[in-house]
Amino acid sequence: MIDDIQQDADARMRKTVDATRDEMNRIRTGRASPALLDHLMVEYYGVQTPVSQVATVAVADARTLTVQPWEKNMIAAIEKSILESDLGVNPVVAGAIMRIPLPPMTEERRRELGKLVKREGENGKVAVRNIRRDAIHTVRELLKEKAVSQDQGKRAEGALQSLTDRYIAVIDQVVSEKEREVVEI
Repeated sequence: MIDDIQQDADARMRKTVDATRDEMNRIRTGRASPALLDHLMVEYYGVQTPVSQVATVAVADARTLTVQPWEKNMIAAIEKSILESDLGVNPVVAGAIMRIPLPPMTEERRRELGKLVKREGENGKVAVRNIRRDAIHTVRELLKEKAVSQDQGKRAEGALQSLTDRYIAVIDQVVSEKEREVVEI
């Protein structure tokens, strides 16, 4: 019973770390990355579809992305989606290929992104702590029902705390790596 609770908490915490990593990948750094366009949606035959499912997104050089739609009529919809996004870039259409030059980041923008990285990291930590809280609550319910002994309950709480500490350390590592990327010129 307690093992199931711990395994569930472990799986949920791992998913939270993965989600935090995905959020970090969406934050723009000084280098071009296809992950910048992952969250953009474009209308494709009446359905909102990710850009990566209607076009090939590649890195041309350190500061340029290329987008090549699989259907030529999609280029206008992709361009509109990019212009309406919060990326702050202006795509250049050349025939069937779109180039997206990424302007160099200013010091002020780097500080803003650093704050955003910390905020996303803190959101991940809060989610991990919430998972711990829920798991400990479940263990305490089992204690009230006398389904487990006091010793088993205390050991489970200690194991959940060490699990939480481990995943928070992983999130801290992800945050520090992303901060280094953001300040890198």
